[in-house]
Amino acid sequence: MWIIPFLVLIILISCCVAVFGNATLDGASQVSLLVASAASVVVGHFSKHLKWQDLEKEITDKISSCTPAIIILLLIGAIGGTWMVSGIVPTMIYYGMQIIRPEVFLVSSSLLCALVSLMIGSSWTTVATIGLALMGIGKAHGFDDGWIAGSIITGAYFGDKLSPLSDTTVLASSVSGTPLFTHIRYMLYTTLPTFCISITIFLIAGFSMNVSGQGNVAEFMEGLQHTFVISPWLLLVPVLTGVMIARRWPSMVVLFLAIFLAVIVALLVQPQLIHMISGEQEQGLLTHYKGMMQVCYGSTDIPTGNPVLNELVHTRGMSGMMPTIWLIICAQTFGGALTATGQLKDLMRVVLRFARGTASLVASTVGTSLFCNIAMADQYLSIMLASSMFKDTYRERGYESRLLSRSCEDSATVTSVLVPWNTCGLTQSTVLGVATLTYLPYCFFNLLSPVTSIVVAAIGWKITRNEGK
Repeated sequence: MWIIPFLVLIILISCCVAVFGNATLDGASQVSLLVASAASVVVGHFSKHLKWQDLEKEITDKISSCTPAIIILLLIGAIGGTWMVSGIVPTMIYYGMQIIRPEVFLVSSSLLCALVSLMIGSSWTTVATIGLALMGIGKAHGFDDGWIAGSIITGAYFGDKLSPLSDTTVLASSVSGTPLFTHIRYMLYTTLPTFCISITIFLIAGFSMNVSGQGNVAEFMEGLQHTFVISPWLLLVPVLTGVMIARRWPSMVVLFLAIFLAVIVALLVQPQLIHMISGEQEQGLLTHYKGMMQVCYGSTDIPTGNPVLNELVHTRGMSGMMPTIWLIICAQTFGGALTATGQLKDLMRVVLRFARGTASLVASTVGTSLFCNIAMADQYLSIMLASSMFKDTYRERGYESRLLSRSCEDSATVTSVLVPWNTCGLTQSTVLGVATLTYLPYCFFNLLSPVTSIVVAAIGWKITRNEGK
């Protein structure tokens, strides 16, 4: 009986992806989760005669546990807007674009996408904007589509995975009960080696291939210069943010101060943009106040004269986080129903038969995340379900929660783009105009991350265990 809710969810999500495509997360997935939750409640009621009050309490507790994540997501929305409008992210992009040369294009593409994704916390936005521009540059150099797309996706998902602004990073840390920056630091032990191997392959390939042509990024750089004040002094904000992170300040405090610093910079350096965003005719204190409030909470469009660049500098603010928050609430409802009815434990018994030691437990987590990406076609659902399934087991066996959060990110986050019917795979293949199976062999970081996670667990590197638990 325990498999019924999962089958309902798999069938509904599959139908949603087929019908809605890239818009699945706009509401269809959330409705599917609620329907699957209802199926779980019905099965639990008739098979175990559970009371509604017990079900409701478990669901409520699950949702309340994600309150910090919801607040952080709202702050992330605000920081995405303020860092863009203040010129911080455009400055990073501007200087990053200058390093591209034919011989090092592939490795530069990965590094540039990694940098942008790390700054804005979104692999989707990175691929859909700077990635699209790099596709054109790569084709001009004579590289195959698969190699270009693979280098772009490798960098985008590396940056997304390590960015404190990424919703998947926040989600993996919060659902597993791991502090955000603890989770990010711990991922470095598997993520950095994997990324170094990947960019080494791209570097060797770039010098080995017989490519020709000149990529012209002058128009892109001109658009940034024309729209924003570009200055290396603006990089002080990310530097200060990095210092706060290194000193292990609470993530909410760091994000709030990063927003505050960006607001000050925007008012001092980019006043013309603030005035334009406000939509007011006259300048003044209230006009700037209105403009900055819109940047923090709403969607902003900044015309640059370049359609691709327009997409890159577009921000969504706090309101852009609402679909993700909506999804979290619905997913936690499903998780609460599974927990209250005992169906999650029933599934765990099947999976944990194969999890004896550290390596096998991590491998089981990785395998479950991969299965969820294939079956449910969404990385958010994969992260939340895998974390919910294994959280108690990791704690009971004395493992730190950061091992669970890292295992989920090493698998659920990065492999989602490799599944053609997954929302990530569907989105990236559509945006880049390259079939998923065409770029899949060249997404070295995404392919190697799950393997690295298991290997590091087998070696026992930086894995501590309290045997007394």
